[in-house]
Amino acid sequence: MKIGILGYGNLGRGVECAVKENPDTELVAVFTRRDPSTVKIQTPNVPVVNVANVKDWVGKIDVMILCGGSATDLPTQTPEYAAMFNVIDSFDTHAKIPEHFAAVDKDAKASGHVAIISVGWDPGLFSLARVYANAILPDGNDYTFWGRGVSQGHSDAIRRVKGVKNAKQYTVPIDSALDAVRSGQNPELTTRQKHLRECYVVLEDGADAAEVEQAIKTMPNYFADYDTVVNFISEEELLTKHAGLAHGGFVIRSGKTGQSKEHNHIIEFNLKLDSNPEFTTAVLVAYARAAYRLNKEGNNGCKTVFDIAPAYLSAQSGEELRAHLL
Repeated sequence: MKIGILGYGNLGRGVECAVKENPDTELVAVFTRRDPSTVKIQTPNVPVVNVANVKDWVGKIDVMILCGGSATDLPTQTPEYAAMFNVIDSFDTHAKIPEHFAAVDKDAKASGHVAIISVGWDPGLFSLARVYANAILPDGNDYTFWGRGVSQGHSDAIRRVKGVKNAKQYTVPIDSALDAVRSGQNPELTTRQKHLRECYVVLEDGADAAEVEQAIKTMPNYFADYDTVVNFISEEELLTKHAGLAHGGFVIRSGKTGQSKEHNHIIEFNLKLDSNPEFTTAVLVAYARAAYRLNKEGNNGCKTVFDIAPAYLSAQSGEELRAHLL
């Protein structure tokens, strides 16, 4: 399976690592908006190509893995490239997934390609956990907790505040809320009761710490609805103690069965990730395999993780899966 990477940031580098771990995949090109001579990849003898020349690779790539951002890149890139290739993206703006699906589906069907969107761990594996749990326990409640881990979007939002030189933000689940859910209490939890926002901020010279802290804590859509802790540290401390991109979280469904609803059940799926981008891209490559197989069978159009049978993700044959994993 010949893989192309579009975009060589954290996700692009992660895809490159994941391809090395999957013997049935081969990286054939990396595409960038930058000057290709300035982009140094780790795989020998693989060309780095400017995106302006991407059409030259039609027919030479089985699946193009799109590694842009959800805010401005993927809404236009995924439909555009679905017209040329089978594609995978990690679009994660939950509220806009239906309109993104519709736009991608139109171009993928017209070109005869398969596009799988919103692949990763949330949306992605966490989405599957929610569907399985809801199907099994229809009388119940869903809970999703993220962290403790670095939120790249929230970190970027802090870095845009006037007076901030650099920053990292951690999403931290509140233990008392987790404990209440796991005990089957089925609590009604507000946004503030589920997560804490923990910020580590390096100030620009001369910046007013109190003004920066107030701007962060009152930022709508990011921090205003949460209890937020702002810690001011040196850039050296940020780079040495907060350089990683660890993340993770929990999907929990608490449900009841029985004639009188007398029996309680808890389904929990959790992840603890040293590297959010590397894990996410490992998921992307598995779904690239599914897109390739589906397209070879004559399928086309946009798909989500809900549409993909598990066997399509695995490099093992059906016989091997039934013998060793069933």
